[in-house]
Amino acid sequence: TFVEAASIGFVIVIDRRRDKWSSIKASLTRIAVAFPGNLQLIFILRPSCFIQRTFTDIGIKYYRDEFKMKVPIILLNSVSDLHGYIDKSQLTQELGGTLEYCHSQWINHRTAIENFALTLKATAQMLQTFGACLASTELPRGVLSTEDLLMSHIRQRDKLQDELKLLGRQGATLLSCIQEPAVINPSSKLNPNELENVVTMERLLVQLDETEKAFSQFWSEHHLKLNQCLQLQHFEHNFCKVKLALDNLLDEQAEFTGIGGSVMHVEQLLKEHKTLEEKGQEPLEKAQLLALVGDQLIQSHHYAVDSIRPRCVELRHLCDDFINENKKKYDILGKSLELHRQLDKVSQWCEAGIYLLASQAVDKCQSREGVDTALNDIETFMGTAKEYQLPCPKEFYNQFELILTQDVEAKAQKILQKLNDVQEIFHKRQMSLMKLAAKQTRPVQPVAPHPESSPKWVSSKTSQPSTSAPPLRTSEEPHTETNLNSLEKENDETKFEVKNEEILESRQDGENSGLEQLASRGDLSPSRSIIRDLLETEEIYIKEMKSIIDGYITPMDFIWLKHLIPDVLQNNKDFLFGNIREIYEFHNRSFLKDLEKCAENPELLAHCFLKRVSLCSQ
Repeated sequence: TFVEAASIGFVIVIDRRRDKWSSIKASLTRIAVAFPGNLQLIFILRPSCFIQRTFTDIGIKYYRDEFKMKVPIILLNSVSDLHGYIDKSQLTQELGGTLEYCHSQWINHRTAIENFALTLKATAQMLQTFGACLASTELPRGVLSTEDLLMSHIRQRDKLQDELKLLGRQGATLLSCIQEPAVINPSSKLNPNELENVVTMERLLVQLDETEKAFSQFWSEHHLKLNQCLQLQHFEHNFCKVKLALDNLLDEQAEFTGIGGSVMHVEQLLKEHKTLEEKGQEPLEKAQLLALVGDQLIQSHHYAVDSIRPRCVELRHLCDDFINENKKKYDILGKSLELHRQLDKVSQWCEAGIYLLASQAVDKCQSREGVDTALNDIETFMGTAKEYQLPCPKEFYNQFELILTQDVEAKAQKILQKLNDVQEIFHKRQMSLMKLAAKQTRPVQPVAPHPESSPKWVSSKTSQPSTSAPPLRTSEEPHTETNLNSLEKENDETKFEVKNEEILESRQDGENSGLEQLASRGDLSPSRSIIRDLLETEEIYIKEMKSIIDGYITPMDFIWLKHLIPDVLQNNKDFLFGNIREIYEFHNRSFLKDLEKCAENPELLAHCFLKRVSLCSQ
């Protein structure tokens, strides 16, 4: 090879047969100063001119030391002398040898090879500089900056890649030019110089190929790193957007704290929650898809695995939080809906019971058949409690304790208290009707004033209540109906109802206690009998008016009973009942007390009537 030959050394043949000594001197000077290789021997063909040959011999002797050459210089007279030192195969045709050599071609090839080598070296330095620049580049933070950097590096890499390809084509062209003689004439062989040039070009092309491969490998790693950086930036950007959407979704979900105050309210909350769930489907899908993208990045051995994995975990955690909280909300609202439906059932049952008691006709309870019918209606209605599946308070609170807010608990307590009150009223009504039925079966001794000693209006009043207990029921029944509806109001109204239920029982046992005391004194005089009849009639009259006031007049002012009053009677209380309140106050507070005073002094009876003549005339 060229390297091995250079290590052996060089032999220079200087042909100056047609030149002068000055030319020989100049050549030796240049060789002494600039020849780079290991020089072994110099052959000089003397000028053919006698004078110049003489000058050459003398010059060599006198200027040898000036040339500062340590190699021998042999002067030859002819080419044949040269053949004695060098084989003809190593000499060109100008020197009588057989070696085919074109100096201009050799110069062109060597120049092209050296230029190619210099270009290759410069390109390798450019690649090295570009690689160092890429290696020292900091990875950007934003998506746009990463994309810009990636595009900039790709443009620079494409430019260098084009230069490498162009250099490769130039090298291949130069090699083909050197090998052209052997390609044109396969029988001919390349001379050693041409073979040496071929070897040199092949070596340079191999070096170019290795440089290109090294650059491609480095670029692949750098491009992968930039792509992974861009993927990471996209992942982080999408993560921020998805996380913001999920956070807003969770905040909106957290605002659904209410459990509803009624069935309609709970159903509305369920619709709103369903809307929120549908609204959250897109963010959830994006979050789950982004988590899958993160998993793919992790599986592809991304350099930022430690940053991507926690993001994926956080996304899945947020999705699970929303889904679990959504399920929890649905469970709570479902319980709340069941709670309010049961409360509505209880309330409707109570309303139906109140309406049943209020709608029982008073006149029908004056007979045994009417009482039995009312009792059967009450028992039948009480049996519907099982159909409505009304819970006991303890079971109710155990079932819904976890979702009872302060307002809902207050509502539940009110409705359950109303249930207890209605059941208590039904029980009292049953007891009252049963006692009334029992009294209707007992014979009662009627007590009536003597017809000849009493006015007609008095005897008619006294004969009605003295026959049996049902007339007393007539005065009490409307009052009971009124107070059954008052369960929707305050506790004092409920107590008022219970009190009137007790009145129903007490009246039938003690309504004539005062009169019996008068009758127990023995035989009465005619005047005292008249006073007794008057007192009895007055007390019954006052009780009847009191029953009308409590059972009809007062309930007309109750808002919750307005639906039971016909429209034509609305706001016509004074037209219907007149001044019955004033009449009641007069008889209860004034006239009855005056009559009671006359029980011991019958002579005051006439005065009691005479002093009110003017009042009666009005």
